Amino acid sequence: MKKILLLTLLGFCGTLAFCQTKRVVCCSSTSATQQFAMLASNKKFVMAHANPLKMHFQSAVGTAITYKTPDGKEAGAFFFKAKNPTNNYLLVVHEWWGLNDWVKKESEKIYNDLGNVNIIDLDLYDGKVATTKEDAGKFMQTVKEDRAAAIIKGAIAYAGPNAHIATIGWCFGGGWSLQTALLAGKQAVACVMYYGMPEQDVNKLKTLNCDVLGNFANKDGWINPKVVAKFEENMKTAGKNVSVHEFDADHGFANPSNPIYNSQATADAYKYTMAFLKPRLK
Repeated sequence: MKKILLLTLLGFCGTLAFCQTKRVVCCSSTSATQQFAMLASNKKFVMAHANPLKMHFQSAVGTAITYKTPDGKEAGAFFFKAKNPTNNYLLVVHEWWGLNDWVKKESEKIYNDLGNVNIIDLDLYDGKVATTKEDAGKFMQTVKEDRAAAIIKGAIAYAGPNAHIATIGWCFGGGWSLQTALLAGKQAVACVMYYGMPEQDVNKLKTLNCDVLGNFANKDGWINPKVVAKFEENMKTAGKNVSVHEFDADHGFANPSNPIYNSQATADAYKYTMAFLKPRLK
C-alpha cells in the first residue's frame, strides 16, 4: 500500500512539473492569467528575460493620474489626453516589468500615430516596477486577479459609460489586454495581444464584444504555435473574430531591451496593429 501511495504521489508531482515546463500550457481550472503567472516559477522562462536596459523617458504629453477603483481603493496610471474631446480610449497593459518608461514611450508613439485618442497606461502592479527578472517574476506572481480587475474596471469607469475602448498589451499585458476587453463588455471595440496568454474558456470568449489581433512569435516556447492554434479554434467556436500574425521571432521580440529583439518583426507587428486599431477608433 505504501508503495502504491508513493508511486501515486510521484506521478502527481511529475504531472505538475510537466504542466509547468517550457513547452506546455496546462489546461485546468486555473485561469489564463494565473497560468501565465505560474511561468515565473519556471527557471527557463525567467532566464529567457534579460534585465531591461536602463531608460529614461520624459513624456511631453502624458501625465500621472489617480482614479478610484470599485474595491474602495485608488489606482495610479499614466494618461495621454486626446487633443480634442473624444470617446475613443486605448487601455494599455504593461509587460511583466511593470509600468516603466518603455511602456510610456511606446504609448506616446501609439498616441501620435493613432491621432485623436485618449490613452490610459494601466498599472496592475500598483506602483511597483521591476529592474531585475527576479523582481519581475515576483511581482507578476503576486498580482491578485480581483485587484487587477478592480484597477481595470476603475479605468473603464474613468473613461466613462460612452467610451469606446480598445486594449493592447505585451507579454503579461498581452493576456491582460484580452481580459480587459472582456471586462469592458459592450464598450470594447478592439483588442491587441502581443505574445500574451489567450483566454481558454470558450464561454468567456462568447461574451467578447470586439475583434482581436494577435501578434505572436513562432519561436515562443510558452505561448507557442499550438497554444495560438487552440486560441484560434476557441475563438471560432465562440463565434468571434481573431486575426493572427506569427513572426519568425521569440517571446518579447518587440521590446528593444530584450536581447532577442527583432526589429523587422516589431515593425511589421506595429504596422498590423495600427491598421487594426485606426478604423475601430475613428
